[in-house]
Amino acid sequence: MEVFTFCLENWEIIVSRTVEHLSLVSLAVGLAIITGVPIGIAITQSQRAANIVLYAASIIITIPSIALFGIMIPALSMIGQGIGYLPAVIAVLLYSQLPIIRNTYTAINNVDPALREAARGMGLTSMQRLRLVEIPMAIPVIMAGVRMAVVMNIGVMAIATYIGAGGLGTFIARGISQSDPRQLIVGA
Repeated sequence: MEVFTFCLENWEIIVSRTVEHLSLVSLAVGLAIITGVPIGIAITQSQRAANIVLYAASIIITIPSIALFGIMIPALSMIGQGIGYLPAVIAVLLYSQLPIIRNTYTAINNVDPALREAARGMGLTSMQRLRLVEIPMAIPVIMAGVRMAVVMNIGVMAIATYIGAGGLGTFIARGISQSDPRQLIVGA
């Protein structure tokens, strides 16, 4: 009942923080799609490049989020953006790369060879095959990677409140500092 009362009394700030949180995640994952899908497509041409890129993305995702935020602070302080939205968006963008690149690479590589051969037989160029056959067939798997990135990064963005990014993590941080379970529940 206390949580419900807290929500009624603070509904405007809850809505504002929720919109802020979802906006930051959407921006970061949108940028990750713009960068990750072309990288995933490009590495299908070379197994060596695929190994290097997937290995690098795997290393990035193993860095704890709070440590990555800590790395962003001095790196971006040189341009006056060490805390706030920019380091949070960059960190979440980096975390989004592995599922998006890996799923794009896997999806394009696993397109049915018979479909590729049929497209070749129709006289399609390699770019036309990619655009008209391979990408449409790969979309469900690519979107599964995007879904994984979104789910993972909603949680990561909650931690970004500790570098001034705001969002729902603000309720979590305040709930911890004030020993207020209502704010913890609202933030979670």
